[in-house]
Amino acid sequence: MLMTLIQKEMMHHILSARFVALLLMCLLLIPLTLSISYQNYRQNLVDYQEAVKLANIEEATVNPNDTLEPELEVSKLFLKPTLMSVFANGLGETLPSYLGMTRNGITQGPPALSSSVSYLLGHLDFLFVVGTVFSLLALLFTFDAIAGEKEAGTLRINLSNALPRDLFLWSKLIGGYLVFVVPFLVSFLFGLLLIVWQGFPLGEPDIFPRVLSLTLISLLYIAVFFAIGTVISTYLDTSKTALIVAFTVWVFAALITPRVGFLTAKLIVPTRTAQSIYMEKTAMRDDFNEQINKEKMKIIREIPPDERGVTAVSGEALKKIDESVKPLEEEYRSKLQNHSDKIERDYKRQIARQEQVGETLSRITPTSSLIYLVTNLTQTGKVKRNNYFDTSVHYYGMLYAELFSKIVDHVSIRIMRPDDVVTITQPPAIKTPSLVETLSHSLVDVLLLCFFLAALTTGAFLKFFRSDI
Repeated sequence: MLMTLIQKEMMHHILSARFVALLLMCLLLIPLTLSISYQNYRQNLVDYQEAVKLANIEEATVNPNDTLEPELEVSKLFLKPTLMSVFANGLGETLPSYLGMTRNGITQGPPALSSSVSYLLGHLDFLFVVGTVFSLLALLFTFDAIAGEKEAGTLRINLSNALPRDLFLWSKLIGGYLVFVVPFLVSFLFGLLLIVWQGFPLGEPDIFPRVLSLTLISLLYIAVFFAIGTVISTYLDTSKTALIVAFTVWVFAALITPRVGFLTAKLIVPTRTAQSIYMEKTAMRDDFNEQINKEKMKIIREIPPDERGVTAVSGEALKKIDESVKPLEEEYRSKLQNHSDKIERDYKRQIARQEQVGETLSRITPTSSLIYLVTNLTQTGKVKRNNYFDTSVHYYGMLYAELFSKIVDHVSIRIMRPDDVVTITQPPAIKTPSLVETLSHSLVDVLLLCFFLAALTTGAFLKFFRSDI
């Protein structure tokens, strides 16, 4: 009986105008989006390679005895485009294109789209299509599943024939879902074949499992919105009211709530800006240099003038002055480094806390869980960003030990020796977590989507069983 009801529900959807709109949307939107995204990735990869070549880091050398401005970028850690960004742009084009290493700390280069007008219009990628477009289509497929039957009077006729209510509701859910996902999967497969033809390495061991996981998560997310539409249709009696409520729920679930969570977090847990942190470090170093210069001038004033009344400072005297201020310089350097580390730790702690609050608040909607999951799978989300900045901190530590710690600002006479030349260390590779690590990190979002699906489906059945038809 269940199979018969499912077939009947499938035919009902296939013969409707909604199925034609869904089919056209799938066949046009998904392959086109994947193709454009892959072309964009290839262009970004070319830009990255040109930037690395132009930086010419492997041939850069610095002499610590030479004058080195605190704001000078002696090396850069470039952000390489991620292949899986074909499916989700994520944070990839909003992160700094490079992180510069200076004596004052780490500076940030401009983001990839800092001057592009297209950034105002948002991104059209696979994540947007699934999270926004197909969630709305799923609600349009289910908003009248029960309410339409009530309004037409067919629900009472069907249930009067000793038809179990659970079988009837299961047929609505399964039949509509199958009709919905088959065009989605076919168009997604066609889009994959299109980008494979263009050169996308789908068969690589690290790529195919991620694409498969991405597909399963998309199907789970669509099922959640099918459950939402069924709940709405079960609780309401007319299709018109159900449509209005379904659209309102979609606006809040897909568009408003994910953003409101982070806006609220900024009010609850305010933080400083990265630029203010950098400026504070710069001011500290300037104050340090000023103190050293004052100490040197104090020593110079104590030198007795010659018979002409002029204070002459010889090279030997300058060396003695440098030696006398060296302990003070080392003391200030230690204080500067400790205070700078403390500022950085406090700033990171504030940012992490604000983000944690924002993520928690935004997870009341399944769309946020989908975004976190997909961006982590495609290596364009929070994990990639954290690895990027952690790698820069590690790289800066290497440069500090090899170069920055050997530079002395207060030296009056600099002796340039060829043996002191330091070759800039190559930037390390940014760590890429495995699929297992990614899923472990995103386990809470997987469980939340499963919870949403189970809770909403249970709510629909409980209401339908208790309804007076």
